Amino acid sequence: MDLDQLDLALLTALRDHPRAGPLELSRLTKVARATVQARIQRLETAGVVTGYGPDIDLEAAAHPLAAFVTLEIAQGALEEVASELTAIPTILEAYMTTGSADVLCKVAAADHADLQATLLELNHSAAVVRSTSVVVLGTVVPPRVLPVLERAAATRASRAPAHR
Repeated sequence: MDLDQLDLALLTALRDHPRAGPLELSRLTKVARATVQARIQRLETAGVVTGYGPDIDLEAAAHPLAAFVTLEIAQGALEEVASELTAIPTILEAYMTTGSADVLCKVAAADHADLQATLLELNHSAAVVRSTSVVVLGTVVPPRVLPVLERAAATRASRAPAHR
């Protein structure tokens, strides 16, 4: 789905004011409430907006240690590894990748012992041939999506002429 400037303005407003209702979003974006409701419905239907859950700071929730773990897996074992990774609560995300590693995982841990337990659990898998871990020391760029959408939307005209 191609996003225009109004879509981006609504996504920005939702990010900055996650509890705002349609009337408040209408005021923030300077478009009619019906337009806001229709656009948000369109963004939800298209799968662009996937939820409204709270952002959770794992460090504040007693899981201050993060690591990235790459896995080289046995040929044809992706489904098995996916099932095993899903069963490990400390695995936050896992992605298939190109290059020497087959899977990249983001891990959260309460402390070094918790991280070590996760790494040992990963290495007990018959499908994991090799793993490599890198501990996160700090965040340089926090998770974000709006800059890439802003770049794409800058080249498109808004479908709502009243929004400038």
